[in-house]
Amino acid sequence: MSQARVLSLVGLAAFAVAAVAFAQTTVTPIPDKEPVQTAPLNGGPKATWGDVKAGATKAGTCAACHGLDGNPTDPQYPRLAGQSERYIAHQIALFKTGERNTGMAAAMKPFADALSEQDARDLGAYFATQKSGAGVADDTVVASGPNKDKKFYQIGEDLFRSGDKARGIPACMACHGPGGAGNPGPAYPHVAGQQAAYSKRRLEEYRAGTTTQKDPHLFNIMASVAKSLTDEEIGSLSSYLQGLHERADDVAAADARRPSRRPRPHRLRRPPRLRPPRPPRPPPPRPRRPSPSRADRPRQGNTPTPAWQQAGVFVAATGRGGKLRRRSQRWLR
Repeated sequence: MSQARVLSLVGLAAFAVAAVAFAQTTVTPIPDKEPVQTAPLNGGPKATWGDVKAGATKAGTCAACHGLDGNPTDPQYPRLAGQSERYIAHQIALFKTGERNTGMAAAMKPFADALSEQDARDLGAYFATQKSGAGVADDTVVASGPNKDKKFYQIGEDLFRSGDKARGIPACMACHGPGGAGNPGPAYPHVAGQQAAYSKRRLEEYRAGTTTQKDPHLFNIMASVAKSLTDEEIGSLSSYLQGLHERADDVAAADARRPSRRPRPHRLRRPPRLRPPRPPRPPPPRPRRPSPSRADRPRQGNTPTPAWQQAGVFVAATGRGGKLRRRSQRWLR
């Protein structure tokens, strides 16, 4: 191989190395793609706090089962009046996704599918402002068993107020409040006045401990409490919750039953008669003291003075009612 050919090959190799080095030092920017758009899980706009007026117009659909004000007449439907906004919105979301599928969930699913997240918030805000009613607790005396001679609702009352330390059951009022009003922060429901049939079915579901919820932390809290409850305790607790209400409601009910007084018709009063003023009465005459008679006067001369005259005492008529009184008088001689 000639020297000229070797030099040409070396030059080509050097050129190739220089081209590779230049290619590595030159950066070609890739065009940016459009930013990813985030959307809520339900596919709608992000919800804000509920509007009470908007919820009142949307609650007409719920009135057929739950009542217009959230107090149903049919015991199989739960009472929504007084529930917190977050709890109602959360339960509607569970019905909509199918995570809550027991009880009357099949009837709730079509209505929940038609509601947006904001609609659920509005409905919750409306029902939270409504006054919750209450039923009557069962006060039948228990005839046998460990709770013999107790009234039926008292079994649930003991669990609600004190729990059972031996079995690790906390008091229900620790989470739901002493009056059963619930806690809107962690979305603990309002249980006072709740229908006994609905409460009983839910407690039985918690006792079973099976759920399809993706985030079951609230369900697990209730499942750990209800797992050791007996059928009698669940029925009694449901009955007690049905009759639980505020003491002020009793006062309002008593005032409503009290008959109201009808207002008396206005009567025109007669003007007073104008009579001439009476003349002032003259003062009664002052009684005059009678002067002693001549026979009672002291005698002149050496005739001794009687003892009664020496004492200066005499009896005179007062002129008042014919009575006599004794007076003293010093005779001036």
